[in-house]
Amino acid sequence: MQIVVAPDKFKGSLSAVEASRAMARGLLRACPSAIVDEIPMADGGEGTVEALVTATQGSFRMIEVSGPLGESCQARFGLSGDGRTAFLEMAAASGLVLVPDSQRDPTLTTTRGTGDLIRAALDLGVDRIVLGIGGSATNDGGAGMAQAIGFRLLDADGHDLPPGGGPLDRLDRIDSSKRDRRLDQVELAVACDVTNPLCGPNGASAVYGPQKGANAVMVQQLDHNLARLAEVIARDLGRSVDDLPGAGAAGGLGAGLVAFAGGTLQRGVDLIARTVGLADRLKSADLCFTAEGSLDAQTSHGKTIAGVARTASEYGCPVLAIAGGIQPGAEVLLDQGVSAYFSLCDRPMSLDDAIAHASPLLERATEQAVRAFLAGRARP
Repeated sequence: MQIVVAPDKFKGSLSAVEASRAMARGLLRACPSAIVDEIPMADGGEGTVEALVTATQGSFRMIEVSGPLGESCQARFGLSGDGRTAFLEMAAASGLVLVPDSQRDPTLTTTRGTGDLIRAALDLGVDRIVLGIGGSATNDGGAGMAQAIGFRLLDADGHDLPPGGGPLDRLDRIDSSKRDRRLDQVELAVACDVTNPLCGPNGASAVYGPQKGANAVMVQQLDHNLARLAEVIARDLGRSVDDLPGAGAAGGLGAGLVAFAGGTLQRGVDLIARTVGLADRLKSADLCFTAEGSLDAQTSHGKTIAGVARTASEYGCPVLAIAGGIQPGAEVLLDQGVSAYFSLCDRPMSLDDAIAHASPLLERATEQAVRAFLAGRARP
């Protein structure tokens, strides 16, 4: 049998790479002769770089960047095995995890470090950049990123705006004369798993601002400021981003990457699947396993399990999914290519217990799922 193992991470316990290894161990106990193809997956959030580097037999790089509050920090990114594609996560340079709870203030936090990552990728001479934008600490519409790649955001007196989403109300014009022209020679694919517009009640500030430290007054201020940014972008750069689906992702970085860097917003799991060649690796597979931390009604909307199942179903490959928790609504996945799903919890246990023992639990659940599958195939 040829079996593809394509899990996402189990947040707080296993990376996608660790999950795929645990699943491979379990299925080989049930079917020692199987040919196992491990493909760690992601949807554009945390773990994207590790999954893509592993899948393409690439390598990691560390550079110094400007952190969310302007401090210097180390950020990791990846390079594909053929050296032609760079893999970046904005969270590595501009992520919420880098800002202590007491210092979270999206009027101040900046995406400049994400621009530093983009420049580092360009320095390597790549043809393509894949950038995941989940987990941001920012609400600056990509202004800091733009400044890092050569744009000047100027007030009415011709002074450069300071970092953060707060000063954007003073934006008067955008000077693109020193924009990094190497961007014109590179494809920038942005893994984006939300469709929020830039502004309004469903926009970046209203929906995601509070989790980054914004109070009600700040939300209104930031929303107004992003609207100003969109207005000046349309006038000075000729790009309309205010109603673009996904523009509100990562505090408006989705809009900024399109406007300033020529990026294209793509559904994260589909972009990752294309990058690792998931479809080609499923063509001859007899079975596919996928997994992530929780299954619920939202899993069908752009999450890894749904994306893997959608691809596998095109080739008639059965898909078995394993999750830490199974919530109401998970059954919709049975209409989207998932043949069956299982919980890794094999006894009553607390969440802390499940997280602490995720690897052996996932291993055993995979083994039992394979045994059930083989028993079904054995019937005349």
